[in-house]
Amino acid sequence: MTEKRMNVESFNLDHNKVIAPYVRVADRKTGAHGDIIVKYDVRFSQPNKEHMDMMAVHSLEHLTAEHIRNHADYVIDFGPMGCQTGFYLTVLNHEGYDEILEVLERTMEDILEADEVPASNEKQCGWAAHHTLEGAKEVAREFLSKRNEWHIVFA
Repeated sequence: MTEKRMNVESFNLDHNKVIAPYVRVADRKTGAHGDIIVKYDVRFSQPNKEHMDMMAVHSLEHLTAEHIRNHADYVIDFGPMGCQTGFYLTVLNHEGYDEILEVLERTMEDILEADEVPASNEKQCGWAAHHTLEGAKEVAREFLSKRNEWHIVFA
């Protein structure tokens, strides 16, 4: 008996077979006018074994969302997964996987140099007290330490 195919790509992914950290193409769509949207699964933590602290996730989201755009003007969004094991990076009209890895690497290096979490105030953030720069740096540091493994998704 085969499992029913789900509408959400990640629900069809066997989370028991992946090895985090990794970066993989999770989805690719072509719009009616030829625009290409690519969604990357940027996995920081091993599913069902570990997860990122939510304050670190929140801060990493702010830091990456701000800094990644210094390296790539084709970024649409960098949004956290509810399971707290990674993020989805969505880009427009760019399919260069190796360049995405380089952009992520430079962005994580920027985070390690940051002295504050951007927009972590009540005017710009819906939960301004819920940030940890050091937590975000710890996650970025660990992710960077496995840089040469990001292309390996499955055991």
